[in-house]
Amino acid sequence: MRIATWNVNSITARLPRLLAWLESSGTDVLCVQETKCTTEQFPHDELRAIGYEAAVEATGRWNGVAVISRVGLADVVHGLPGGPTYEDVAEPRALSATCGPVRVWSVYVPNGREVDHPHFAYKLRWLEALTAAVAEDAAGPRPFAVLGDYNVAPADADVWDITAFEGATHVTAAERDALATLRGTGLSDVVPRPLKYDHPYTYWDYRQLAFPKNRGMRIDLVYGNAPFAKAASDAYVDREERKGKGASDHAPVVVDLEV
Repeated sequence: MRIATWNVNSITARLPRLLAWLESSGTDVLCVQETKCTTEQFPHDELRAIGYEAAVEATGRWNGVAVISRVGLADVVHGLPGGPTYEDVAEPRALSATCGPVRVWSVYVPNGREVDHPHFAYKLRWLEALTAAVAEDAAGPRPFAVLGDYNVAPADADVWDITAFEGATHVTAAERDALATLRGTGLSDVVPRPLKYDHPYTYWDYRQLAFPKNRGMRIDLVYGNAPFAKAASDAYVDREERKGKGASDHAPVVVDLEV
């Protein structure tokens, strides 16, 4: 079984690439972030045409998540139970579903913007709510994983130059402590292998030739419980999908499971 996560940075803009990648990669379940569409605009028909169904949590604008599956889609939970709001809005950043033998969450963790910004405090509250929401499944016997764009680099090695991030979000002790607490529910970091270079970055800014210079970050993560991690036979970053015209600024992270 092949499971992946991908921040597509607008599913409408990326649809031809997404459909081609699903077919060529043989992915069974894809967790998507940053759909940037409404539920009504989501390309259900195009996905059905190649054998996939989807559950979507999206309201347009800048957020939105989905789980796309060709192995079943059941027990869907929309949103983050007990999650905080930002400016009185419950943003569409989380969705969970059971796909065959595996249960997954697709998450798009708030960016945080700046350390002294209200969005940063919101980010930490959101991660706290996520930890509470997944704890039961994380400790359970069924393969389970929380996949998505976490907007946190777990370690200094997960950014191209830690000195370039001094005083910035994504690398602070508070964010990393929140991830450690999340892992404490029974999850572990399923670290992918890079297809090129020596570190599996998953995001490269569009600006300043970041991608060809490999100035990246590993912020798209797969946190799996013990049965999930035990079943994982391979994991890699599909760096090829970051190349070329019209690419997302994130690459898919792919995990193969023996389940």
